[in-house]
Amino acid sequence: MDPASQVDSPAVRIVVARCQVDYAGRLTAHLPMATRVLMLKSDGSVLVHSDGGSYKPLNWMSPPCTVREGLSEDGQVEWLVEAKSGDSLRILVEEIVADSSHDLGVDPGLQKDGVEKHLQELLADHPATLSEGLTLVRREFPTAIGPVDLMCRDAGGLSVAVEIKRRGEIDGVEQLTRYLELLNRDPALTRLGAVRGIFAAQEIKPQARVLATDRGIACATVDYDALRGMDDPSERLF
Repeated sequence: MDPASQVDSPAVRIVVARCQVDYAGRLTAHLPMATRVLMLKSDGSVLVHSDGGSYKPLNWMSPPCTVREGLSEDGQVEWLVEAKSGDSLRILVEEIVADSSHDLGVDPGLQKDGVEKHLQELLADHPATLSEGLTLVRREFPTAIGPVDLMCRDAGGLSVAVEIKRRGEIDGVEQLTRYLELLNRDPALTRLGAVRGIFAAQEIKPQARVLATDRGIACATVDYDALRGMDDPSERLF
């Protein structure tokens, strides 16, 4: 490589080029010469995309890394991408089809609708949608291993712990099981009987439902749109 210059990219640089890519690190990988999309992001990452393969790049380097651009021994443009770990990408560019840079500005981040926090808020306002006669005692009820989403009481006065997920999977059932083991050691909660659990989610995987049922945990599928309709801002005083 000729005396190389370090590429500083305050903006996102997108290059369509006919190139060859060689990765060296924990293993080695080779992409033969073909037309691809090279993306240099302002956070220091470098991604190599093809027209296929959906969203996933063929190869990439995570930040922080340095990019040096120069000439190979046979006079072709060459990029050397090096990470602090010692991993490297060598990109040999035969032809550049397009090269542009774009300042994307500050990204506000992904804003999700229906995340667990909002589900928790809605279900705290309407606990009876999970089980008839259920009333809220406290949100984020503390335990030694983390807070239970909702602590409630049923019509008979028994304590009920509710764990809320957007998607109910086995991990969530295991989490609620651990909470119940701790809660059932508390005499104040078990005065009238054992604390029972409800696993609530917009979607519950079949395996998670089987495991919950086996452990005596009730499952409740939450209709988020219906809950939002019950939480009508026009009916609020404040």
